Amino acid sequence: MVDLDKNGYEQPGDGFGQPQQQYGQPQQYGQPQYGQPVQQYQPPQQQMIQPGMKFCKFCAAQIPADAVVCTACGRQVEQFQGAGQPQVIINNSAQANNAGGMGYRKECNKWTAFLLCFFLGVFGAHKFYEGKVGMGILYLFTAGLFGIGAFIDFIVILTKPNPYYV
Repeated sequence: MVDLDKNGYEQPGDGFGQPQQQYGQPQQYGQPQYGQPVQQYQPPQQQMIQPGMKFCKFCAAQIPADAVVCTACGRQVEQFQGAGQPQVIINNSAQANNAGGMGYRKECNKWTAFLLCFFLGVFGAHKFYEGKVGMGILYLFTAGLFGIGAFIDFIVILTKPNPYYV
C-alpha cells in the first residue's frame, strides 16, 4: 500500500502527486455513499436589491435603475428613451429633383458629344462639352489618355440615352 500524507496525497517519489482514494473511506466529492443521507438542494440566497438599482437581464449584475447599458457586461438592457425613431420621408414621384445634392445638372446631346469624341476625342473636346474641364485638360495633355480613354468614351457615349445629364 502507498503511504499518504494528511491531505490524501502520495508522498514525494511517485512522480504524480494525485490524491489516492482508500477503500472503505467516504468520498469527499461526487455521489454519496450507500447508506448516507442525501443532502437536499439549497437554492442560492437571493440578493437584496438596493434602492435605485435593477438587475441586468444578461449577467444579473446590479446596475443603476436609469442605466440603458449594463456597467458590468456592456450590453444594452433597454431601449434608448430620448432617441425615438427618425422620421423618414420617401418621395417617389417622377417630379422629384434627383440632382444628387449638386442642385444643377447639365443636359447634353448624345450626338454632339459623339461627334466631338469621334473627331476631337484625343484633345478632350467632348469632356469640355460635358463641363468636365479637369478631364478635358488631362485628355489634352495626354492625347486622350494615349487614345485609350478617347476610344472608351466613344463607346460609352454610344450607350447613353439622348439627352443625357452630366
